[in-house]
Amino acid sequence: MRLGDFRAMIDRLAREVPAEFSDGIVAIEVSPKALPHPRRGDVYTLGECVPLEWSGNGADLQSRIVLYHGSFAALARLGDFDWRTEAWETLAHELRHHLEWRAHVSRLEAYDWAAEENFRRHEGQPFDPLFYRSGESVEDGVWKVDDDVFVALDGARGTEIEIPWHGRAYRVAVPPVEPTTALFLILDGLGDPPPGDAVVVVKPAHGLRDLLRRRPAPVQMVVRVTPLDA
Repeated sequence: MRLGDFRAMIDRLAREVPAEFSDGIVAIEVSPKALPHPRRGDVYTLGECVPLEWSGNGADLQSRIVLYHGSFAALARLGDFDWRTEAWETLAHELRHHLEWRAHVSRLEAYDWAAEENFRRHEGQPFDPLFYRSGESVEDGVWKVDDDVFVALDGARGTEIEIPWHGRAYRVAVPPVEPTTALFLILDGLGDPPPGDAVVVVKPAHGLRDLLRRRPAPVQMVVRVTPLDA
């Protein structure tokens, strides 16, 4: 289905949503982007609910829902695919997310803090090395904050580690920095990158003595990946 036709279909579906479920939804948008799953090659994120503004207990939360045409198109290429059914199920799923956000203000506050720390990371400012864990959990060891995906791994400094990404395996060199320093490696050269950064967080090593020491600032750098199936 072409992008314009997909947008028209989503507009029609949005008009069918009961008012009690769409309260606080300021926009239902279509993006041409594809959001590949960080590990599985046959999985894509079809949509997401983005919390925007709220006050008090979160009951007045406003959200934006985004459906990703590129993800729908990628799945359609894999086999039988009912565009309308998948779009309706995705829209309903994201509307439920909106209602869940409203009911759990503590999660809203945590995500908002993670987004602020991620902005600081992008700006080259000091940031909390554990902020990504307050983002949206994709699966064990994988989180998403805004358009950026974070994969937490153990790895020795000064060596190479293997990274699974969207059904493929890559190799990346881990710089030889202090073991107690968290490394944020922004991956360059992925076959199916996310819309934002793909970041491998090489977790710091901690011992009992480290609990009494001040945690060193994280180190961030762009690294080139090497596909293992090339």
